[in-house]
Amino acid sequence: MKLFDTLAEMGHEEIVMCSDPSVGYKGILAVHSTKLGPALGGTRFWEYATDEEAITDALRLSRGMTYKNAVAGLYLGGGKSIIIGDNKTKNREKIFRAHGRFVETLGGRYITAEDVGTSTKDMSYVQMETKHVAGLAGKSGDPSPVTAHGVFRAVQASANRKWGSDSLEGKTVAIQGCGSVGSYLAKELHEAGAKLIVSDIDAAKTEKVSKATGAKVVKGNAIFTAVADIFSPCALGGIINDKTIPKLKVEIVAGGANNQLLEERHGDELQRRGILYAPDYVANAGGVINVYGEVAGWDAQRALDKADDIYDTILKVFDIAEAKKIPTYEAADRLAELRLAEAK
Repeated sequence: MKLFDTLAEMGHEEIVMCSDPSVGYKGILAVHSTKLGPALGGTRFWEYATDEEAITDALRLSRGMTYKNAVAGLYLGGGKSIIIGDNKTKNREKIFRAHGRFVETLGGRYITAEDVGTSTKDMSYVQMETKHVAGLAGKSGDPSPVTAHGVFRAVQASANRKWGSDSLEGKTVAIQGCGSVGSYLAKELHEAGAKLIVSDIDAAKTEKVSKATGAKVVKGNAIFTAVADIFSPCALGGIINDKTIPKLKVEIVAGGANNQLLEERHGDELQRRGILYAPDYVANAGGVINVYGEVAGWDAQRALDKADDIYDTILKVFDIAEAKKIPTYEAADRLAELRLAEAK
């Protein structure tokens, strides 16, 4: 990787490589943009095959946060941090306090929060070393309910555009991933009258959702061939790809996972097949809205109300896509870039 060329190409302001061998800490802090405000994005704790893979992920995720925050109408830039290692380790306090010390060196240009492999308790360790952290227990806490509500509103907006009504009564939704976001989403969809098909690598999670909602459980790749109206990816990214797209028997893709398209061309392919795609970083912005609410001093209800705006934002993205005759993922980028240009 030609790092400086990559930074220039992707528009990053700063990347910091961090190390504290005394506690087994290796980290990456990536600040993509502070045009709209301090760069906010969570800390991902993951065991990468190579350091280059970790850097690539940090750069990609931090840029994604810039676009997500811009589209959500928040006064925040985009950043992300990575801790490289086994996220099941018991040595958490020392590692996260080391992480907090490095976050502090950026002087508020970057605010961190929880992400994959981290928790509100981990953020409390970070807080021992820096005030530039959110997603804390007793404050905004677990963002999953707000994230799920935003995704639910994105599903409703997509249904409105596809079928002319917000109603999900009798519609079948296939949810991949029954973690925190997937399970909360399943609850809202069930209450709205939708029929559910669910899958997860953890059988206990699907069983819990099935008991609560009556969802049909399928295993592994069967979720891609499920006959449904809507496919909702709520696990890890890259799930919309050359292998899965031909299997889909749905009219809408709208879910909570990040980076659902393995490559941008897969968004083009969804459009070619007549499948309406709600761009992931617009649909799942409820999580960052929840964290921003903590930074801005909002109460829980105001964050939930702000997540409702995702409905209108999704419709705006669809309007741009139709007017410009471009795929919806590209229209979402256009909307984000417009706000960033106005700030500039």
